[in-house]
Amino acid sequence: GRDEGSAFVSAARAAPATGEELPAQLPPRPLADQLCETPEAMLQALQEERDLLEAQKEQMSERRSEIELASEKLDIDQARLADLKSALDEMLNQVRQAQSDDLDRLVALYSAMKPKEAASIMNDLDIEVSVMVLGTMPERDAAPILARLNPVRARAISRIILERSKLPGDQRLEGLKL
Repeated sequence: GRDEGSAFVSAARAAPATGEELPAQLPPRPLADQLCETPEAMLQALQEERDLLEAQKEQMSERRSEIELASEKLDIDQARLADLKSALDEMLNQVRQAQSDDLDRLVALYSAMKPKEAASIMNDLDIEVSVMVLGTMPERDAAPILARLNPVRARAISRIILERSKLPGDQRLEGLKL
């Protein structure tokens, strides 16, 4: 026990004498302050968080408005494209009908001619037109004309008429003489 007593005496000697001031110490902080920031700092952090959330809400609202505007523009563009497609389809149908009418008119004209006259004209006519006209004509009208065509041209037209209903990969038109 002697060591304990001397330690007590040493501590007492180290203590300042009466009249001397102890070094200034902070008063003990309340437990709530020790655990978290000061109320002012907490309020400031909450306000900053609210401001940040408000800014994000505004950005999202602006984005939503931009998306809605883009969606409306897209709807307008789609409607305009649908209108253009309808107009284009109508024009294509008109062109097809006009071509069909023209072909029917040519078939009627060549059918009304004497076979020798029709063959004479078709010998110099574009091969595609000759194929379309003879291919559309009833056989009884086309046969006499085909018989009077140049033999090389008649063979070419016959082969094209035979091959045109096949798929492009199945058609055998190479070496065709006109």
